[in-house]
Amino acid sequence: MAAFDPWDPAFVDDPYPAYAELRDRGRVTYYEPTDQWLVPRHADVSALLRDRRLGRTYQHRFTHENFGRTAPPPEHEPFHTLNDHGMLDLEPPDHTRIRRLVSKAFTPRTVEQLKPYVGQLAGELVDRLVAAGGGDLLTDVAEPLPVAVIAEMLGIPESDRAPLRPWSADICGMYELSPSQDTAAKAVRASVEFAEYLRELIAARRKEPGDDLISGLIAAHDEEDRLTEQEMISTAVLLLNAGHEATVNATVNGWWALFRNPDQLAVLRADHSLIPSAVEELMRYDTPLQLFERWVLDEIEIDGTVIPRGAEIAMLFGSANHDPDVFADPERLDLTRADNPHISFSAGIHYCIGAPLARIELAASMRALLERAPTLTLAADPVRKPNFVIRGLEGLSVAL
Repeated sequence: MAAFDPWDPAFVDDPYPAYAELRDRGRVTYYEPTDQWLVPRHADVSALLRDRRLGRTYQHRFTHENFGRTAPPPEHEPFHTLNDHGMLDLEPPDHTRIRRLVSKAFTPRTVEQLKPYVGQLAGELVDRLVAAGGGDLLTDVAEPLPVAVIAEMLGIPESDRAPLRPWSADICGMYELSPSQDTAAKAVRASVEFAEYLRELIAARRKEPGDDLISGLIAAHDEEDRLTEQEMISTAVLLLNAGHEATVNATVNGWWALFRNPDQLAVLRADHSLIPSAVEELMRYDTPLQLFERWVLDEIEIDGTVIPRGAEIAMLFGSANHDPDVFADPERLDLTRADNPHISFSAGIHYCIGAPLARIELAASMRALLERAPTLTLAADPVRKPNFVIRGLEGLSVAL
């Protein structure tokens, strides 16, 4: 297992050879450093994402002690209060109720109506990049676009948006494997500050509702069923974090892949109708979410290996998306790939509710860059972020 090392910079830079080794070893492998069962193959990951014997949480059925786990440290409570009331970390019936109510305010029609705004904003950001003769694609285009879009949806005033990305980055640090005490302290502080801000915003929207998502969450109800204030706060944070972290990283990961595959970039520049399939292929090729965890609520068996209740399974999305049993020549970037059942947006009841919006944002920024910056080139090789679970770059320097 020397090849699989989430803390090794060489592995983080390119985990795909290690994934191939894992797939060759079998359908499931126990990894002692994190006390997890690694699942690397597409068929198993896809099936387990839909398996109700697994859960994002166990607290709807067990106490920490009954499940054989230790409760989080008390000083982490603000993070867990925020995180544990969001639908990503809940199971039915709470997950079902919250997702149903959120869906009332987060409809396909709402997302579709954002298309002109997203396209206009992407164009403005790229125009500024062109006028400057280049810059950092991450900070100049990839980051401000989805942050502005989700903030606009939530109804967060432009003057209040500066802390959103830092808050999100600090909170998401807790999703890495074995986060440090410093990472946890930053996540707790960001959780407290973000929750306090949203509590004030919700109070203001109760007095003066608007046509934004926060107002929609307040109004959403079904047979007298409503979101609690904590559920609204946690939902808003989840929508912001998930609504831009993945898009930011997918954008820079994608363009870094295009620069490393100039033949495919040339194909895309020659035929902009490939943008939709290019978005899907780039999400598959270097997905921004490499690993997704589940608790084993009821004993399961994978290929003769019994995994007991209380164990944790780590589904390797990056590996599943490179499984040769599903994808022909998976290590090759192919923007014309027709059959592309990648699982970058997960599956089952936790399928990403924001996937349609992410696709709109990724396509909009790609189209704006292709049309308004047709000579875009890489100015310097990027530095990979040290994170493994959420995969991204420190920046992506480009020139024209």
